Amino acid sequence: MNRYQAMFERLDAADQGAFVPFVTLGDPNPKQSLEVIEALVAGGADALELGFPFSDPVADGPTIQKAAIRALAAGTKISDCFAMLTEIRDRHADIPIGLLVYANLVASAGLDNFYQRCAAAGVDSVLIADVPERESAPFIEAAHAHGVAPIFIAPPDASNARLQSIAARSEGYVYLLSRAGVTGTESSMQKPATAVIQALKDANSAPPLLGFGIAQPEHVAAALAAGAAGAISGSAVVNFIANHHQEPERLSEELTRFVRKMKQATNNRAALLQHS
Repeated sequence: MNRYQAMFERLDAADQGAFVPFVTLGDPNPKQSLEVIEALVAGGADALELGFPFSDPVADGPTIQKAAIRALAAGTKISDCFAMLTEIRDRHADIPIGLLVYANLVASAGLDNFYQRCAAAGVDSVLIADVPERESAPFIEAAHAHGVAPIFIAPPDASNARLQSIAARSEGYVYLLSRAGVTGTESSMQKPATAVIQALKDANSAPPLLGFGIAQPEHVAAALAAGAAGAISGSAVVNFIANHHQEPERLSEELTRFVRKMKQATNNRAALLQHS
């Protein structure tokens, strides 16, 4: 059983959904980035979604773009990211770790090399934001060769045929978008389409996690009420880093408090579904 399967089984038994925070590795610098991760885990994060800093993050809004700029300005390199991943895995043996990256970072050193490094660092999954599932075969092959789960994005307006394709290719979970566009709390979350979630379930997909615009406990509860297995929050988390990175102790406290509130909203999942 892989870490995602173990997580979802544990959460189902506890009548909970998953809360998954996202941050960019190296933001605001490699040392402090590890402290950020510890604060997220202390708050009760069920899994981690982590990005590599990249100069042209086309799927991301200004908040996460600025996180990448901070990380790059601090001198964060790909080798630093893998070193951080290795340390995170050493500290936390069971928590699922997913990467959300861009194709250039994966392909620049060779697909096989990238996924080999992921496996060695204890990464469970990789989502490549700018590779659609129809062009994904070489990435999936390399991922499978090293025991890494490929993850794909399900947009809210996807056709049934496309959702079936996404379901067939995604392992671990499916990243379900609450709305079109780029990441960010600048555009509020839209009510998730229960029909999309049901179509994924009918296609025997991996559990869907809802992302984009998840900034409040009410958003998490709405995701679960629509049938999602949990929620991913990125920009809301990264905003704490932007606002408090010069106060490390306060930053850790604020992040832990935020994650704890968001995680609490995943309780009583069955009741949320019944009242949706």
